[in-house]
Amino acid sequence: MNEQVPRFFVVMGVSGCGKTTVGQALAAHLDCPFYDGDDFHSPQNVAKMASGMPLNDADRAPWLASLAALIEDHLDGGETAVLASSALKKRYRNQLRVSDQVTFIYLDGDFELIWQRMQARPDHYMKPEMLRSQFEALELPDNDEAIKISIDQNVDDILAQILLAI
Repeated sequence: MNEQVPRFFVVMGVSGCGKTTVGQALAAHLDCPFYDGDDFHSPQNVAKMASGMPLNDADRAPWLASLAALIEDHLDGGETAVLASSALKKRYRNQLRVSDQVTFIYLDGDFELIWQRMQARPDHYMKPEMLRSQFEALELPDNDEAIKISIDQNVDDILAQILLAI
């Protein structure tokens, strides 16, 4: 990777696939900032999800705009960074793809594996029951749209595959 050119990596996938863990590992390896997209949700969005209701496109619009602005700010400032964000739909990814310097990394896993992981996360506001709606909303990225990595392996192996791909 050319250190002179800033890059912005969006680690994407359904809730429970490991976006935060993998994103933090990637950011640590690249020695750059990490952001969790969940931290940019409004209190109203968090309350809605905590009550078991999935967000709709209107709920997501200001959230996506703030993430796109974050990406632009880093790239305009010449800084590489990593963001964990579900980016479930192609139009969401298109909104976040503010430059060709944005690379999506799709963490791919099946419902059963992710369901097991979510059941072990009692403190997270995203309830496991909402996982089905995430899979229903997911528009799989094309091979030319994202680097696809299987989550059926440990974080070090996932990180190694990402580093080979970028």
